[in-house]
Amino acid sequence: MRISNIMVSVDLGAAAADRVQLAAGLAERFGSKLTGVAARPVLGPMPVGDMLEVERVWALEERLTDEQLAEAKALFEREAWQARKTGWHSAPTDPLAYLGAHARTADLVVVGRRGPADGDPGPMAVPTGGLLMEVGRPVLVVPPSIEHLAIKRVVVAWKDTPEARRALHDALPFLKQPEQVCVVAVGPDAQHVGAEGAAEYLSGHGIKATTHLLRKPEIGPADEILRFARQEDADLIVMGAYGHSRLREWVFGGATRDILQTTPVCCLMSH
Repeated sequence: MRISNIMVSVDLGAAAADRVQLAAGLAERFGSKLTGVAARPVLGPMPVGDMLEVERVWALEERLTDEQLAEAKALFEREAWQARKTGWHSAPTDPLAYLGAHARTADLVVVGRRGPADGDPGPMAVPTGGLLMEVGRPVLVVPPSIEHLAIKRVVVAWKDTPEARRALHDALPFLKQPEQVCVVAVGPDAQHVGAEGAAEYLSGHGIKATTHLLRKPEIGPADEILRFARQEDADLIVMGAYGHSRLREWVFGGATRDILQTTPVCCLMSH
């Protein structure tokens, strides 16, 4: 698998510049094109009451939307200098739907972590969970204040499921040169044969990995994975994303939800 096009979500939140820098560094590393994508809905009033006032407020919102999209483009052009080839898409529309539509041409989509402690990134931010469930591409979730991904020590959070197998396959370009790759299975149903199978799959691609079974975690699965990643000084976690749609809202398994909101390291996830 070759990563030829990396797509990064651009908003005006505090973490956006670092995220673009990180994506640009990956584009330079993999020889990929880097495409920035931004969208903002026009947040005008409902067409009721004084129509002249509605039109005035709507025009102000349209102008603000255009200004913020232009600001996002300028941010992308300023921070994406490492990438040899770049592209840009923006529109006054829903950010999730717009990025999802353009992601059909991407090999990897880079988005920001969206947790309770991360503040409000504004109306241009893409909900990470919804993107994961809809996009059909590997998604790199980037916490705030990380502007470079060295990919030296990688933790693969393993479950013998289609989502985990897809994530492992999608991660192959990231696993060619790390100093260490750990395949970790967590929980009472963790199976040695499953983790060994994942390591054997990697070995077939010339990647050496060690296996680790944590059958009796002292804390929840997500916290155990993050604890192990900190212990090994990992800079990347690879895992499947587990969830489903309920009345147009995405409902996630506990580990997926917790890691989406709290991971302190970059996380490559596939659904």
